[in-house]
Amino acid sequence: MRLSDIYDRLDGLSSFELQEPWDNSGIIVGDPEREIEKIVLSIDIDEALLEEIEEGTLIITHHPLIFDGLKQLRFDRYPAKLLETMVKKEISNIAMHTNFDQTHLNAYVAEEVLGCKIAARDGFVVYLDIRDSFDVFARKVADRLRLEQLKTVKCSEAVTRVALTTGSGASLIDAIEADCFLTGDIKYHDAMKAKTLGLSLIDIGHFESERYFGEVLGGYLKNLGLTVIISSSKNPFTYI
Repeated sequence: MRLSDIYDRLDGLSSFELQEPWDNSGIIVGDPEREIEKIVLSIDIDEALLEEIEEGTLIITHHPLIFDGLKQLRFDRYPAKLLETMVKKEISNIAMHTNFDQTHLNAYVAEEVLGCKIAARDGFVVYLDIRDSFDVFARKVADRLRLEQLKTVKCSEAVTRVALTTGSGASLIDAIEADCFLTGDIKYHDAMKAKTLGLSLIDIGHFESERYFGEVLGGYLKNLGLTVIISSSKNPFTYI
């Protein structure tokens, strides 16, 4: 199957037009006319992954390898170092990022990982109706997502309405209509803002909340007649 045909199938599953203006989802590397026989799914691309996969493989990633325009190709630096290997091995790349968050990933984490029923959806945000104490709910979230550490902002003892956005969603804090928000990459000033709004926060990690990308997409690609492998994506962070 040609790379362009696979792109069209992915576009039908989760339209690339839904991506944010700053995003760069779609075909990142490759010739649209190239025939693809093997697909690897991964959150990101790293040297270890490129070393182990065969020539001519298509890597479908969650995060785009290139976000902004490249002004130079220094093969001793990221991302050009990876691009050099990809060109030599004729490895293609399609990214499904903010479009897939909206259509599939956020809902999957809410329902299949946390085991909650979605009460409402608004773009990147899914809303859940919860009746629990904050401490008990936070521990359940940590257990379900296998979080090695738990960072929270506690503004109330009870949790009734929860909002969830996988990855890095703190920029949405002002628009959240809930008493608790689950997202990753929460910074100090995000916490200070949430305090003034009375919005409790639970940091579910960027990698930790998005590691299900391959699992979700893989189920939809089985019918393409291609070999699909889900890579064991690795968190760039270690916790001591």
